[in-house]
Amino acid sequence: LNFIDLMVRQGNIDNPPKTPLVPGFECSGIVEALGDSVKGFEIGDRVMAFVNYNAWAEVVCTPVEFVYKIPDDMNFSEAAAFPMNFVTAYMMLFEVANLREGMSVLVHSAGGGVGQAVAQLCSTIPNVTVFGTASSFKHEAIKNSVTHLFDRNADYVQEVKRISADGVDIVLDCLCGENTGKGLSLLKPLGTYILYGSSNMVTGETKSFFSFAKSWWQVEKVNPIKLYEENKVIAGFSLLNLLFKQNRGGLIKGVMDKLLNLYNSKKIKPVVDSLWALEEVKEAMQRIHDRGNIGKLILDVEKAPTPLMANDSTETSEAGEEEEDHEGDNENKERMPFIQ
Repeated sequence: LNFIDLMVRQGNIDNPPKTPLVPGFECSGIVEALGDSVKGFEIGDRVMAFVNYNAWAEVVCTPVEFVYKIPDDMNFSEAAAFPMNFVTAYMMLFEVANLREGMSVLVHSAGGGVGQAVAQLCSTIPNVTVFGTASSFKHEAIKNSVTHLFDRNADYVQEVKRISADGVDIVLDCLCGENTGKGLSLLKPLGTYILYGSSNMVTGETKSFFSFAKSWWQVEKVNPIKLYEENKVIAGFSLLNLLFKQNRGGLIKGVMDKLLNLYNSKKIKPVVDSLWALEEVKEAMQRIHDRGNIGKLILDVEKAPTPLMANDSTETSEAGEEEEDHEGDNENKERMPFIQ
């Protein structure tokens, strides 16, 4: 599951598909059949793949250019958690922002799948400083993956400037809204701000035109002359559009090859938050909605439903919904097998 799946469900994307539909954009599994002209794969191969919807199913069909073999020591859960998070993180850091030694990065939602992938990839480059924001209950679990960690509700602009008066070289923003202006204000000269999501538009159980309008209104109106004067770069990144609308599957394959080399050399490893049965997708999506996950949530077609649900709540999240009692999660270990 990805946050984009929640936005699809609520209709918070351009041209949402008509119902009925099967959501999901990535999966892992075993090859059961091949097209007539397919080469490089055999029936029985362990693979992971991008899918243009329909990934939440027992059987999935997708073009061969979106399929990759799973390394021998990677399990299916890790494989399902690998493609979107790491490709997104890699392309933003290295293809768009040109991350180099000694640079600094600010990433929001540092405890999520992309946030953890960003932190791991930054650690492959010497002397990169990572500033991260996350809900306070996640700090203990992810404190070793980032250099400086702030509460998502804190004034992170002042916190960053207190440590680095000039700001940062790269801002990776999945929130949008008022964070756009804050991110631009933190950029050093020649710094790059990248928007790759707009999770602030999701505040309730259903689509909210008020939240959408508020987020749009809060977005900094970009003046190209100001960018010119301040030597700043603003960019956007959408992996799904790159794959399925702009036909850049070949570029993504090259990135996946580099990422799998990093995995095989034990420099990166996908973080899996928890496994869920298909019948539990509602509760799994609620966990994402409440920003309760550290790493990736996986729908496992072989997992039986369990009566232990993830919506036993005692706290209220920023999203306006109730949030899990993470203090008392000891009996919920099966639900939350953190892989650090």
